[in-house]
Amino acid sequence: MPLLVGLGLIVLMIASATLYWALQPRPQATQLIYGSGRIEADEVRLSSEVPGRVLENRAIEGSSVSSGTLVVRIDPADYALQADRAEAQRTAARMAAIQIDGQIALAAHHAMTAKTDLGRYEELSRRGWVSAQRLDVQRNVYVAAAEQVGVFREQRAGAMAQAEAARKTLALAQSQIGKTRVYAPLSAAVLERLVEPGEVVAAGQPLAVLADLTTVRLKIFISEADLGRVRLGAAARIRVDAFPGRDFIARVTRVDAQAQFTPRDVHMKDERSRTVYGVTLEAANPEGLLKPGMPADAWILWDARAGWPAKLSIPE
Repeated sequence: MPLLVGLGLIVLMIASATLYWALQPRPQATQLIYGSGRIEADEVRLSSEVPGRVLENRAIEGSSVSSGTLVVRIDPADYALQADRAEAQRTAARMAAIQIDGQIALAAHHAMTAKTDLGRYEELSRRGWVSAQRLDVQRNVYVAAAEQVGVFREQRAGAMAQAEAARKTLALAQSQIGKTRVYAPLSAAVLERLVEPGEVVAAGQPLAVLADLTTVRLKIFISEADLGRVRLGAAARIRVDAFPGRDFIARVTRVDAQAQFTPRDVHMKDERSRTVYGVTLEAANPEGLLKPGMPADAWILWDARAGWPAKLSIPE
């Protein structure tokens, strides 16, 4: 009986030791640098260049849009009216110019006739057959006719200027009509739908938020002791809670040149580290699984010769 009790105690001690060892946190592999942060992506705040009432918003949160796809339509009615008015003004100015052309031709004919008559009166005056007063009258007739031609030409120039101004106003209105249709500038995922049909929006007001999820970034912070180990292009792996056990391949694309105080939401292995350096990782995300704002853990393989360990662990 005592033998059985002793054996039981030994088995219990071995099981307890095994369980204790299994529950102990694994030390961080020396060839790795650990960090955590949140997934980031290039975001585009889609907005309209013109104000107006929203007729349609095709942005659906969580869906994807292709580059060049129509996303939002704004009521073009007011801009269409402006275009019609500008077209009417241009037409009226052109018609006025055509009418003035006829007046210029007639006035030029009268001026030419007056000039010819003035030449005859000057010749008759030299011969003494016409008085100086009569000659002055004819000279005044010619001057008046010539000035009338100038007046009509100035009127025509004014009409053509009005036609040109109307043309530019028309071009502006047509441009604004085109801008009432807002297209996706890139293939991206819709993060936020910010307006609904019926709302009146101002120029530049965001209508939706898009994000290019084909490539995402993760910024982690490391201590000064680890700074000298990190190199641009170094291999890294990212994990998120949404996909446990799945590693997303990444690489180091940026190392901040200046230190900063430890961000409040960042846990450092060495709490005595008062200043840290930001390191940006970039990962391909062709399936769009990684979303902006996701908390993520990351490991940087600074010693490529050692290779990746069999298991990645989060330092305690």
